[in-house]
Amino acid sequence: MAISARMDRIADSPRRYRLGLRPLLYLPWLAWEIVKANIDVARIILNPRLPINPRLIRVPAPQKTAVGQVMYANSITLTPGTISLDVRNNQVLVHALTEEAAQGVLNGDMGRKVAALESQD
Repeated sequence: MAISARMDRIADSPRRYRLGLRPLLYLPWLAWEIVKANIDVARIILNPRLPINPRLIRVPAPQKTAVGQVMYANSITLTPGTISLDVRNNQVLVHALTEEAAQGVLNGDMGRKVAALESQD
């Protein structure tokens, strides 16, 4: 975001996104989600009897801007057990390693939190 803001100033193009201090609330939540997902993936690796049910899911991207949707897709990818494969038509295609990982994305918490980061212009 900082690099994008700097590029906007150099190119004299208007900034359509302002995060302010909102990431300070989102980043600790995301870090905790990453820790929980790491523990789940570690359990799967250490105990191969745990069910692995890889699947592709499409989840809505409730963000209003392309920057918001990219932040959402990157947040999904940062969380172990899930990878964002494609973002288009206000949806994200996600590969989930387990049913729990898929449900974690489908519940929409992350999408709502990233949407809350976008400015209310």
